[in-house]
Parts: sequence; C-alpha cells; structure tokens
Amino acid sequence: MNTSKSILIAALAALPLAIASAYAQAQSNEMVIATQLPEDMSNNAIYPALVHFKNLVEARTDGDLTVNIFGGGQLGSEVENGSEVQGGRTLQSTIMSAGAMSSFYDDYQVVTAPFLFTNWRQAWTFFDSEWFADFMSGTIEDADMRYLGTFDDGGGFVAFTNNVRLIETVEDLEGLNIRTEENPAHVAIMQALGASATPLPWGELITALETGLADGQFNAPVLNTTFNFDAVTDYTTLTGHVYNSAPWMVSESWYQSLPEEQQQVLINSAREAIQMSHGMSGALATASWVESCERFEECYLMPDEERERMAEIARPAWQEWIVDDFGMDEARVQGLLDEVESVGQTVAEEDYRVYGQ
Repeated sequence: MNTSKSILIAALAALPLAIASAYAQAQSNEMVIATQLPEDMSNNAIYPALVHFKNLVEARTDGDLTVNIFGGGQLGSEVENGSEVQGGRTLQSTIMSAGAMSSFYDDYQVVTAPFLFTNWRQAWTFFDSEWFADFMSGTIEDADMRYLGTFDDGGGFVAFTNNVRLIETVEDLEGLNIRTEENPAHVAIMQALGASATPLPWGELITALETGLADGQFNAPVLNTTFNFDAVTDYTTLTGHVYNSAPWMVSESWYQSLPEEQQQVLINSAREAIQMSHGMSGALATASWVESCERFEECYLMPDEERERMAEIARPAWQEWIVDDFGMDEARVQGLLDEVESVGQTVAEEDYRVYGQ
C-alpha cells in the first residue's frame, strides 16, 4: 500500500472521532455562575434573575449552552470567585459587591459616592445606560472580565440602625460610632457626617452591636430585617446615603470562545434578567422597610431636604478622599457625577413630557 493511500485511510478512520469530538465540544459549552446570595426565590432579587437567565439561555440555544448557578458562597468568597472568572476555566461568571469589584477594577470605587442617586428610576437608568457600559469596558483590559449589567445589592438604598437615638437630622449622627464595611470611602463619609467609623468584617457585626463596640450600622432594609438587627438596635432611618450595587461579570476569554450566536443569546438574556431583577429589588426593599417599621422601636424616612443637607457635607469629603487618597482622576469622578445628575433630570422631564402633558 502506497504512503498516500495509507494517509487517506487513516484520515477516513479518524473522521468519525473528529466529528464526535467536535459535536461533543459544541454540546459542552457550560456557564457556571457563582453568587454569595442564597438560592432562594423570594428573599433576594439576584438569584431569581439568574434562574430566569438560565431558562432563557438553555431554551434559546436548544441546550447547547448550559448554565449552572451556585449560590450562598458555595464556590468561595467574592474575590476568590472573581479570580476564578478571570481564568474562565472552572468558573465563567460571578456577581460581586462594589468593594470586591473595586479590587479588580479600581474605577468602580467611584460608585461608592454618597447620595449618588435620589430614586430607583435614576439608578436603574444610569446603570443600564450605554454611558456606564462604556465606563465599565475597561474591565476587559484590566481584569479579563466583561460587564453584563448591575444588580441592586440588597435593594440598593441603605438605612441606618442604631441603639442610641433616632437619626432625623445630620446632627443626630454626631458622636455615634457606626460600623462600616472595610471600605475607606465609607469611613470618610461617616467621619464627614460627624460620626466615628469602625470598619469591621460582616461576621463581627452582630457581636460589635451587642457589646457596644459599635452603636449602629447601615445596610439595605432587606438585610436589616433578614439578619434581625432589630434584636440588637432600636432605631432605624432610611437615608439612602449609599447605594449598594452588584455588577455581573463574565470571563472575557471564555466569552470570546463561544460561537457568535451563543454570545448574542447570552447578552440578550442577561439584559432581560437584569431588567426583571429591578422590579423585584424595589418590591423587596419596600416590603422590608415596612417590616422594619413594625419591628424596630422607631423608624424614620428621611425627607429629601435633609438628605440634600447631608449630601452637601458628605460629598466634598468623599471627593477629596477618592482624588487625593485613592488617586482617581478628578475629571473621571466629576464626569460620572455629572452623568448621574443628567440622567435624573432627563428621566423626570421625559416622564412628565410623555405621561403628564
């Protein structure tokens, strides 16, 4: 048998294996998503949105791209998950808090600005905008991660709880010792408002409140009720001075390995899941605030006028910190703040133009 015929026979013999291998590869695209949120369809807005995403992707790709979700921190911490997503081999996607995201993309720290948003419509419109998608495009180069969208972290707007007095004005914060995340931006904000700040990890928070190491803390109302902060603090005030967000990231290397039609399905499905989460987030936050007013001794919804007073005090101190200490470009910071304000004005004007005239 001549050499060319031997090569042809060998190639033909190998063809079924090659086809089978290619078919197996086409069937084996899997997207593993990690989140710290529990696998619960009713106590948070992120896990149900991910389930909806899974259903959409698998239906739209006829099962060629499968999605597996691991909640409750099963696959490690937020930072550990982020590092795994960068490789894209064992974990392809994760949702991170603002603090964790900032460890991979420094510029995300600007979203910690105090009193950044006045309402959910403004926040959701901003985070869903092309402007913010462009702002986040740097994650591809900096971290090998692609931005899919932003979830609310616990409902977005936060409320103080403390065991000393009801906070009705900025002066009521004077002298209070407030636990913050281990985030220097939050420390700067509290100090500017007249309180002292005690940065502590989440696991030490309840003990700190029980022992008096901290007088109070702030978190979204859904967390304040879920973790029974009414058992260790008496008063709660919804100030919304911080908006907790949770960006959704996917491995850029893995994403680029997908066929184009699967990339499109992934993006379209992710955007629908984000939109679905917005309404559920607002509903959960509202229900939790009502529950807070039933469980805490006193509750207070801070009016816009007082929130603006607090903002005028807190924001300059935060801007000084993020430019001088954190080292972020002042023009980039101001550009984001200006865009948020513009979005708020446009939303209000357009709503009235379309529905009110």
